[in-house]
Amino acid sequence: MIIVTGGAGFIGSCFVARLNELGRGDIVVVDRLYADGLKQKNLMNKKYNQFFDKDDFFSLISRDEFQGDITHVVHMGACSSTTGTDREYYIKNNFEYSCAVARWALARGARFIYASSAATYGDGENGYSDSLDMIRRCRPLNYYGESKQMFDEWVLDNGFYEKIVGLKFFNVFGPNEYHKGDMKSVIAKAYGRVVADGRMTLFRSHRAGYSDGEQKRDFIYVKDVVDVMIFLMDRPAINGIFNLGTGHARTWNDLAGALFAAVGRMPIIDYIDMPEQLRSRYQYFTQAEMSRLREAGYVRPFTSLEFAIKDYVGYLRQGACW
Repeated sequence: MIIVTGGAGFIGSCFVARLNELGRGDIVVVDRLYADGLKQKNLMNKKYNQFFDKDDFFSLISRDEFQGDITHVVHMGACSSTTGTDREYYIKNNFEYSCAVARWALARGARFIYASSAATYGDGENGYSDSLDMIRRCRPLNYYGESKQMFDEWVLDNGFYEKIVGLKFFNVFGPNEYHKGDMKSVIAKAYGRVVADGRMTLFRSHRAGYSDGEQKRDFIYVKDVVDVMIFLMDRPAINGIFNLGTGHARTWNDLAGALFAAVGRMPIIDYIDMPEQLRSRYQYFTQAEMSRLREAGYVRPFTSLEFAIKDYVGYLRQGACW
């Protein structure tokens, strides 16, 4: 049986969708479903055995009362907002919860795969290498990144680096992110206006050397992300903390151009000032170094930004989930 925490969220529900496509339905979904009902849509038409609220699941494993033969724990559950101001909440929800789930999974011999983040790299001053000696040198710029950094270091401190897999997700986008509010990708945020008005907005640059819209990110399609997760599931000899991006940074203007092309519009981009509170914490360039994952045996090419956005627009047009 496979436990997927955050299984009603963005990446978690896409992972469940891929498992279903591969004929797997022996899944336990763990998440928090709120009264607005938004995330429930991600579980429609999915096959899984059980659903547990995240707090109920925590209580069960804390008392060692969870029943079932668990082979994998895929821990995607976390608060992913990069703008939150409650540090104590991030530590409790993202760090302490993760420690408990990891210890429980390892005690049962389950394969443990968890979500780290490229937010751990901060402004990228030290580069984007996922080498072992780089982990402790990361300096996140927000509480979300800090909570992920704390867990990465906890993995090292407890000697788990060669027993589990952590994935430093870069800029993931794709279907099933509609519920994420301000944390949705720019594609999801801009799609409606691009279709209706033929325009979208991007941040101006506030740093010398970068023109407006020429800030670069490593955008990766969620379908590529889950394919890597599937690859790692049943290869227990592959462990450690790995970057998960494409390895090729693209500009926001590239992204905008691909979105306009996907909906058949000529690009009209309005550049607006970045909010003051974001300027000191904004990443102008991210690009995953992907050599370690490639050397571990993952050779499948990543989807191009243009093709990925075209595919994603198909979901947005229909208001559909994967």
